[in-house]
Amino acid sequence: MRNAVRLGRVLGIEIGLDYSWFIIFALVTWTLAAHYFPMNYRWPAATYWTVGFTTSLIFFASVLAHELGHSVVALRFGIPVHSIRLFIFGGLAQISHEPKRAREEFYIAIAGPSVSVALAGLFWVFSRAVYPKSPLEALGTWLAVINLSIAAFNLIPGFPLDGGRVFRAAVWGLTGSYTRATRIAAGLGQVVAYGFIGLGVWMAVAGALWDGLWIGFIGWFLLNASTTSFKQVSVQEMLQGLTAREVMMTDCPQVPRELTLEALVRDHVLRTARQSFPVVEDGYTRGIVTLKEIKAVPKARWAQVTVGEVMIPFEQIVKVSPHTGLAEVLQQMAEQEVNQLPVVEGDQLLGMISRDGILQLLKTRAELRV
Repeated sequence: MRNAVRLGRVLGIEIGLDYSWFIIFALVTWTLAAHYFPMNYRWPAATYWTVGFTTSLIFFASVLAHELGHSVVALRFGIPVHSIRLFIFGGLAQISHEPKRAREEFYIAIAGPSVSVALAGLFWVFSRAVYPKSPLEALGTWLAVINLSIAAFNLIPGFPLDGGRVFRAAVWGLTGSYTRATRIAAGLGQVVAYGFIGLGVWMAVAGALWDGLWIGFIGWFLLNASTTSFKQVSVQEMLQGLTAREVMMTDCPQVPRELTLEALVRDHVLRTARQSFPVVEDGYTRGIVTLKEIKAVPKARWAQVTVGEVMIPFEQIVKVSPHTGLAEVLQQMAEQEVNQLPVVEGDQLLGMISRDGILQLLKTRAELRV
């Protein structure tokens, strides 16, 4: 959500608009107001733009409803949903982790298209209930068709589209292997993506340049997404069986809480290049101070502010146990948007584990092919 305009929360889920959304919103509004509605209806000029703007807003509300469909089912299965972002290709719900069972994957994946189909039916009934050729009839008809199209497109069996996830759930259920199912689904997703790219090139050469570029761009996006999913499975396989204890750094430089930020930066940060320091008092870890807390204080006050004043208290620290799997550690780092986490057993700090350390381990295992 860093590059997004935050709109608020629904069911505890943060909703945001990616900056690219404004481009597609303007394009959809312009297409409706300047082309589609004038070609099919006879209204005053201002009405085209009013209906186009309103239809475009409801369209993206429908996309949000599609993503909320996924999110509500995910929440029912106990999977936290952090955010929903609307962007140039539609919407994206960010869940904290993948489903644990194939059945959960299926219901979460099918929920979005089901919502779109239901919306298509509602808009179609609405369009038949109002005056023919009126702005309301035009709005309802277009929204019915576009929601049905959203459902149909998402059900294409190209991972990570909803249809690809339904396909993965089926393979997962048949084989009992999440990893194998993801590999097969991602492979099919790449085939579908190349199909979109090929179709886009053909359309562009045939004269439909804009449509061809758009189809090709969607194919490129799907190719990147499916390739990333394939790589994630490979990473999970390489990290399987490895825990935080095996990668953590135990030589963590400790600092007292009365140390000033100026001294911390001068004597520790600049000399060691470490970005996180346990704050210890009477042999116990009281908290942790990172570069984030240091940078939050104006540089002119570093000589007056102590580590104890800005540290994160031990009770509030996001931490992992030495037995936590490295795949889960990486997941927690991504969720918390941090590059390192403390490894704790009971109330004792055992060490620190960093993203760089895990990536170096992956690089080494890849080079040795183990």
